[in-house]
Amino acid sequence: MAIVTVSNKSLTVNPLKQSQALGASLAFLGLKGTMPLFHGSQGCTAFAKVVLVRHFREAIPLATTAMTEVTTILGGEENVEQAILTLVEKAKPEIIGLCTTGLTETRGDDIERFLKDIRDRHPELNDLAIIFAPTPDFKGALQDGFAVAVESIVKEIPRAGGIKTEQVTILPSAAFTPGDVQEIKEMVTAFGLVPIFVPDIGASLDGHLEDNYSAVTVSGTTLKQLREVGCSAFTLALGESMRGAAKILEERFGTPYEVFGEVTGLEPVDEFLQALAVLSGNSVPEKYRRQRRQLQDAMLDTHFYFGAKRISLALEPDLLWSTVHFLQSMGAQIHAAVTTTRSPLLEKLPVKSITIGDLEDFESLAAGSDLLVGNSNVGAIAKRLNVPLYRLGLPIYDRLGNGQFTKVGYRGTMELLYGMGNLLLEAEETRVKKLQELGIVGADF
Repeated sequence: MAIVTVSNKSLTVNPLKQSQALGASLAFLGLKGTMPLFHGSQGCTAFAKVVLVRHFREAIPLATTAMTEVTTILGGEENVEQAILTLVEKAKPEIIGLCTTGLTETRGDDIERFLKDIRDRHPELNDLAIIFAPTPDFKGALQDGFAVAVESIVKEIPRAGGIKTEQVTILPSAAFTPGDVQEIKEMVTAFGLVPIFVPDIGASLDGHLEDNYSAVTVSGTTLKQLREVGCSAFTLALGESMRGAAKILEERFGTPYEVFGEVTGLEPVDEFLQALAVLSGNSVPEKYRRQRRQLQDAMLDTHFYFGAKRISLALEPDLLWSTVHFLQSMGAQIHAAVTTTRSPLLEKLPVKSITIGDLEDFESLAAGSDLLVGNSNVGAIAKRLNVPLYRLGLPIYDRLGNGQFTKVGYRGTMELLYGMGNLLLEAEETRVKKLQELGIVGADF
């Protein structure tokens, strides 16, 4: 049972967490024909856009209601209305994902009333899906905003209908990359099941060239698919933060669900594939049996470098949960763990303590580690501590291929193993070389 402490500093130094609005926009970007719309100042939107563009190295559609000092005082309904009308005229989205920011949440804008009044004045908007996600950035973190957006989607869009026995709804949390979503989709379809991902960032943010430019998302879960979610026979929630959305689907349509906290590591992948086998009535395909044997061999090859290594992590709760269990399964020790926001997972983690704090807290706790795990903002800390960094999370702006990076399934687990293992191997070789230079050990060590 972990002891969870909250940093009680009067201010945040070197922030670890990203805003809820950023998380919500990431979720909306997994829907086809969508334009995320921030109700706030232009700066709020610009910051989120820069983070996403640097991480994915893709054009990111993102709009703003462009609140000013005057409109903030007088009320933002006119700005919301004008932004929606302009987007409909210029970008022609099928879905608008409306996210609030700290500015408008502090003022207390009644967005639901705004939207009702706007629709009354403009009946031509009745066919437009406008999904509202309350995402104040003065509390919570990226994972929370992502979860709020998914919950808003499943509250608003799905419709009841006849159950399709082969159709399953997949709810991947913010911990999963586009490459992860692609891998999970391949696993699910291999069993003859028809998955609907809410959202499907594996289709929209995987890094591919389109024939024509579009002002809105060109791939992802379609509006038609979202409406058919109510016909799914089962819901697979990937990450504890998706439990709320799965419960909403159960309450609305009676859809049973199961939550998988992790799909990384030998045993978690075994359990996930077994669940798919039970749902589909089909046996595990041979290709996954072979991948499992490959992973076993990879674990044998790399466990020498993980054993008793002290590893410190700075990650969002869902990602922290899966990474801690993966590392401990390889014999590593968790030296320090810092996260961004509250989660029911934290107390259940098999570590001594967890800190909800910033990267200043992380730097003080991580001294003496053999490996750091976190986003690119941890890079400066890794240099100061002279400890290798394995980049995980968001944003990662000093490495390529973030859209295709995979850490789930047997293949993704191998990628994670080799990536971390090579860093630990290189660090060990560097340490021995220094000892040889000092004459502490012989050249044949």
